[in-house]
Formats: sequence, C-alpha cells, structure tokens
Amino acid sequence: MTQAETTAKPRYATLLCVVTAGLLGALIGVALMSTTPVPGVVEPSAVVSAGIPVVRVLLDLAAVTTIGLALLSVLVGYDRPKLTEPVMRLARPAGVAAALVWATAAVVALILQTAEYKPGSATLSPGDIGSYIADVGAGKALVIVAVLALVHAGIGALALRFGEKVPAEVRVGLGLFALLPLPVTGHASNWSYHDYTMISMELHVMSAVAWTGGLGAMTVLLVANRTLLAHALPRFSKLATLCLVLSAATGLFNGLVEISLNPTIGFWAAIFTTPYGQLFLLKFVCTGVIALLGANVRWRLMPQIVRHNRTAIAAWATLELTVMGLAFGFAVVLTRAPVVAS
Repeated sequence: MTQAETTAKPRYATLLCVVTAGLLGALIGVALMSTTPVPGVVEPSAVVSAGIPVVRVLLDLAAVTTIGLALLSVLVGYDRPKLTEPVMRLARPAGVAAALVWATAAVVALILQTAEYKPGSATLSPGDIGSYIADVGAGKALVIVAVLALVHAGIGALALRFGEKVPAEVRVGLGLFALLPLPVTGHASNWSYHDYTMISMELHVMSAVAWTGGLGAMTVLLVANRTLLAHALPRFSKLATLCLVLSAATGLFNGLVEISLNPTIGFWAAIFTTPYGQLFLLKFVCTGVIALLGANVRWRLMPQIVRHNRTAIAAWATLELTVMGLAFGFAVVLTRAPVVAS
C-alpha cells in the first residue's frame, strides 16, 4: 500500500456539487411556492422568505456530513488502524467542523423563522426570539438541534484526542437522534394520523441522511483507496438498500396522505396543480433516478471494486449525490408547502 493511497486528497468537488444542487433545489421550490401578495396582509421580506429554505438546506447537509463522517469509521472497521487512521485523521476534524456548521445553521434558521413569525418588524430582540421559542414548536426544535449538534462537536473533539476510544457508534447515534426534533414540526403534526406519520417521517429523515451521508463520506475520502473502498462499499451497500426502501416507502406514504387529506382539492388535481404536489413529484423523480444510479454502483461497479480494479465510482457516486442534494432542496421547501392551488 503506497502512502498516496492512504492519504488521498479529499474530493471537495463532490461536496461542492451536493451543496450547489441542494441550494438549487431549494430555490426551485421557492419559485414554485411564490404567490401574489394579498392586499392588507403583511408578508415577510424576500430575504427572509428565500433565506429560510437556503439555511435549512445548509442545516440538513451539515447534518448529513456530520453523520456520514461518523459512520465512515464504522464502515472502514477498527481492525486495521495503520490503514484507516490516515483517513480518519481527515474525517474527525471535518466531522467537528460539520457539527459546528449544523449548530450555527440551526441558530440562523431560528432567527429567520422568528422574523417570518413577526413580519413587518424592522428589528428583532432577544425577547422576540424567546417568544418564538416559547410559542412555536419549530423554535423549540431548532434549539434542541443546536444543543445536540454542539454536544456532537464536543464528543468529536474528544475523538480528535483519543481516536476510536471514543466509539463512532455514539457519534452516529447522537447524530441520528438530533434529526428527530425538526420533522415533528412539519405537516404531519397537524392531523389525526399523527402517530403513524410521525414514525414514518422520522424513518424517512434518518434513512435519507444515513444513506446520503455514508455515500458522501466514502466518495470524498475513500474513492482513491481501493483497499478500504473494497472493504467499506459492500458493507454500506446493505445499509443503502435498506435506506432506499425506507426512504422511498415513507416519502411516498407521507406525501400521498398529505395530499389525500386535503378537503377542497381533488387528489389528482392536488398532485399536478399545487406547489406541494409538484414538489412531491420532483422529489419522487429524484428518488427514482437515485435508485437507478445506486443500482449501477451495486451491480456493475461494486464487483470490480471488490477485486480492487479501477472504476468510475467517483463520477457515478458524485452524480448520485448531486441528485440527492437536489432532493434535499425540494424536501426542505416541501415541508413548508401548503396543499393549495397556486
């Protein structure tokens, strides 16, 4: 094993593609959501309206990165530290940085959502933010997320000092737990199927983040290391298959139930004529494309990777992650989109 193989340069271009696609998806969603202002009704400023989904995308992608980098340690294993440590010495500080970005994005989202809650106010005071936290579930959720992300960064800092004596499973578990507060403040918290839809939404979010995070961490840090990739990718493939099934099934269930419970618009009309339905279709198409790209990696490329042969895994995985980023952008706006005609 050469030094170049164990300390390959991270593929930052992949990260840039995912972030760009996520922001693009959010902006497309904002454009679909745009409506004519109602006379006499004070609307939030354009900066606030566009800033919330942008910041929420960055929050989600920071969570994906944090959890994916923690999961990477589990995927590469613990029995070959001489081979894995050069990679993990890059992954651990990156995980701390991602957790800090996650916490910061949660705080910025809290401020922007407070401004949306009080449209027309020229300034916001700490008391305004406190009132939003006290009165609105989303405010409480963002506080919890910010705190848990900071705790994750603290545990990650311990891992910088003590390595794998700080179990990666703790970081993965805490990261997944920190995903849970925000989904309960979305659409599904409002109607009678609360218990079923909450379970479905939590499974949807956790499976999508684990799937995207694991693939992203391997693509950015492992693709040049054929030995580690040959060990990690088959293990991840089993997890990715489960995540694909859970994410697709729960996303379909949540979207169709939300549309079907609208009392004023027909089912098919709601799918094709409302911003919610259109975003739902776009996200569903993204899921189908991701499944096809994942199948290509699983059935065509992975057998070659296991034999340590050179493949185009970096390009295919980057394309898959880019579509995932686009889906995350759509999903952020989808959680805020009403099922009403545009």
